[in-house]
Amino acid sequence: MKIIQTPLEGCFIIEPKLFEDGRGYFFESFNQQLFENSTGIKVTFIQDNEAFSNRGIIRGLHYQKGKFAQAKLVRVVRGKVRDVVVDLRVNSKTFGQHFAIELSGENKKQLFIPRGFAHGYAVLEDHTYFAYKCDNHYHKASEAGVVYNDSSLKIDWKIPDDEVVLSDKDKILPNFKKLL
Repeated sequence: MKIIQTPLEGCFIIEPKLFEDGRGYFFESFNQQLFENSTGIKVTFIQDNEAFSNRGIIRGLHYQKGKFAQAKLVRVVRGKVRDVVVDLRVNSKTFGQHFAIELSGENKKQLFIPRGFAHGYAVLEDHTYFAYKCDNHYHKASEAGVVYNDSSLKIDWKIPDDEVVLSDKDKILPNFKKLL
């Protein structure tokens, strides 16, 4: 397993070592001890989630506030997404910056997202299965977000505007400057 620091402090790409033969493949998707030794971050995941979507869906940018903030480890089981994180930590050197990566069932890459980040993804292929681990339980009253097309963030979602499909909730999220 290879752990790579992204330009955003505390946010890491995890590239598993794949073992393939005539039967298929095997890989270790997460090793807590290796992760902690490599990053210095202690995390205990307590909830796993999965979402199914087709091309054009954008989910996000979402986060949980206060004591219900969540760190996440995200990956694609099948299909492909453009995964995006935005650093919302006011005292961070990278506050307001974003990072994007393509995650797919083919490349098996994962992204560790620390607490204090907004997260979203654009589905680039039909029949995409997105899975993620969280270190804290979901709390409806603590959910928040930033609108996906915020002009100050300038995120390229790799989906043409006329093909974007959003939930009603995501259509009315505030822009980044309203968080300040």
